[in-house]
Order: sequence, then structure tokens, then C-alpha cells
Amino acid sequence: MKLLFIKYFIAILPFFFVMDTPTLKVKSSAITFKIKNAGLTVDGSFTGLDAEIKFNQLKPEESSIIASVNTKSVNTGNNMRDEHILKGEYFDADKFPKITLQSTKIEKTGPITYKGLFKLTMKGITKEVLILFTFMKIPEKTEFKGSFTIDRRDYKIGGNSMSMADNVKISMNLIVTE
Repeated sequence: MKLLFIKYFIAILPFFFVMDTPTLKVKSSAITFKIKNAGLTVDGSFTGLDAEIKFNQLKPEESSIIASVNTKSVNTGNNMRDEHILKGEYFDADKFPKITLQSTKIEKTGPITYKGLFKLTMKGITKEVLILFTFMKIPEKTEFKGSFTIDRRDYKIGGNSMSMADNVKISMNLIVTE
């Protein structure tokens, strides 16, 4: 009987410490992508993440994440390429200034691992993506890390290029505070 009480107490103990879904503020972010073009890997990034994150690690189903970046913040390390991909065939940044991501469902899959269904909107097209991510809260920092792959053609980015790969890997690393 005593062992059963101890197991029960350990199971409910976390609920005494996290009663609501805290709102987190982004302290720093790294939003990066990789794509093959003409046989070479092109790395790029976006800056200026704007996010509203309400995250409860014990009850992730009560969590919500809405984030966006300015399309014109893209940086591949090549100014000519960056100017080119802001045009209509690629991001069409004047017409679609933001890329947004909004959670629709978040589930816990392990002690620090989660999977979320998100609506990703680029170039006016919204598709559902599955993002596997981790959430770690240690005294030094609180961090989200995740990645996912999209088919650029689903968002009408880059047309039917023979030299550019279809799949783009996107990675995110966020340091947050309460």
C-alpha cells in the first residue's frame, strides 16, 4: 500500500508546479534551411522571429504556438541570390511579406520530445506540416529545437527547376523566457 501511495504521489507531483500554460517570450532564435541547388547545398536563414508561445510541457494539448518571420529577412550569404529569391517565382516577398507557422495539435512523445501539427503558410499557400521537436528547461536556458522537411513545389517556390532539389529541410532553435 505504501509503494502504491509513493507511485501515485510521484505521478501527480508535477501538476502542483505547473498549473497553467505559461506564455514564453523569444530571447533568441535561429531559423535555418538547407536545399540542394546544382549539386551544392545552399544554406540560408531568416531573422526577426515574431512569436506568441503558450506552452505547457505537462499538458501540451493546451499549448499553442503562432510564429512568423519577415520574408525579406532571408539570407543565403549571397546578396544576388537573396534578391533573386525575393522575386515572384520564389518568395514573392512584396506580395507575401510573412511566412507563418501556427500549431493545431501538440502531443508529448517522450520526456522532452513532442510532435506538433502546424499550418505553414508561404506565398499565400497553407499546408499542414508535422514538426518533431524537443523542449528543455534547465537552469541556464529554456529551449525549443525542431526540424521538418517540405516540398518547395507545394508552395509554388522556384517553379519546375531541373537543378534545384524539391525538398527543403527547415530547422528551428529558440531560446525562450517566461
